[in-house]
Amino acid sequence: MSTQIPMGMEHHPDIVELREHYERITATPTAQGVEALAVLAGLFLAISPWVVGFTNFSTLTVNNLVLGLAFAALMGGYGTAYERTHARAWAATLIGAWCMIAPWVVSGNVDIRRTITTNLITGGIMLLLGLAAISTATMKANSTAMRRGAAATTGGRASGGGT
Repeated sequence: MSTQIPMGMEHHPDIVELREHYERITATPTAQGVEALAVLAGLFLAISPWVVGFTNFSTLTVNNLVLGLAFAALMGGYGTAYERTHARAWAATLIGAWCMIAPWVVSGNVDIRRTITTNLITGGIMLLLGLAAISTATMKANSTAMRRGAAATTGGRASGGGT
């Protein structure tokens, strides 16, 4: 009888530790708040043509609907699999930036006050939420690495006086 050792990278101790780290991050109120606000912002962008009243601009209506749902889907995945969806925050940040310039670049003459105001505010919020999702993991990872680095340089002891 022989014992088989799992051969996939998903069982590597560093990968397991990284997944546990990201699970701890998603359990923080900050990460949960960013996720909830991001889903709401994406859903608002999706329904904004009907709420604000610019459905007669079909290109911007479709743009906001598709990108709002995409943003909500990208940012909504953080609670369940943050370690695998962290890269999606970059795409979500780009969606927020696109929404801010969309009234001027989509086809048709759609750059009126209502569309500009809605897309600038919503796109700006989406951009900031994407950056917040990125920085949440980065700050936590950097602080953990700094603590480990300090422990390695002091030999795991508190540094103090003489040798």
